[in-house]
Amino acid sequence: MDRENLKRAWKREEELAHIHGWDFSHIRGRYSEEDDLPWDYEQLVRQHLDGGSDLLDYDTGGGEFLLSLHHPHALTAATEGYPPNIALCRERLLPLGITFRECSDPAAIPFADASFDCIINRHGDFHAPELYRLLRGGGVFITEQVGSENDRDQVELVLPGTEKPFPHLNLAEQRRQFEIAGFRILQAEEAFRPIRFYDVGAFVWFARIIEWEFPGFSVDNCFERLLQMQAVLERDGKIEGTIHRYLIVAEKKI
Repeated sequence: MDRENLKRAWKREEELAHIHGWDFSHIRGRYSEEDDLPWDYEQLVRQHLDGGSDLLDYDTGGGEFLLSLHHPHALTAATEGYPPNIALCRERLLPLGITFRECSDPAAIPFADASFDCIINRHGDFHAPELYRLLRGGGVFITEQVGSENDRDQVELVLPGTEKPFPHLNLAEQRRQFEIAGFRILQAEEAFRPIRFYDVGAFVWFARIIEWEFPGFSVDNCFERLLQMQAVLERDGKIEGTIHRYLIVAEKKI
């Protein structure tokens, strides 16, 4: 495909870069990540839940993962702060009897002290002292997080010299914050694993969605570098980078 046709195809992906909730189905089969983490987040959550647990999913996205747990709706609560997802959660969660509240400040979550037995958070924000306030004694917070080194090699390919958006997101620093807040750490792991794109259009869509990692990215701004990426793809069959994840399971001491 020549330069102009590639540019047109990539700009179509750019125009399509909108999601509801946290739905990456548009590029399913065109990229891969998180298929070889050393832990299973869903299994860990289920391990710490029972049918009588009061559960909060902070930064639930569109509630997709929360609903997959099939936890009793009367014992389930969620928050979200991203406006398009807020509307989606109201439509999706409230009719089921799940408590939903808008919240974009992890240090001021609108629930009473000691409201929950389990709080979960996957790739969202958090504030350890606020989580301590919300949990009952013996309650647990379970989080899988995107670390500060996430996608850095691919950021450098298209936007060299870009600063890390969240430099303190690593296991050592965040574990310490939970310990200072009074938690006991039950499990703490960190992993660096591959992310692979099998066409450049999928990368364009991804980079526009993950705008905090790729600030200022556009096909027009990065076209020559995308062409270099295309050459790598044609040579190797993929464009490979590295994801950074860490996991913390923390218990409020009784």
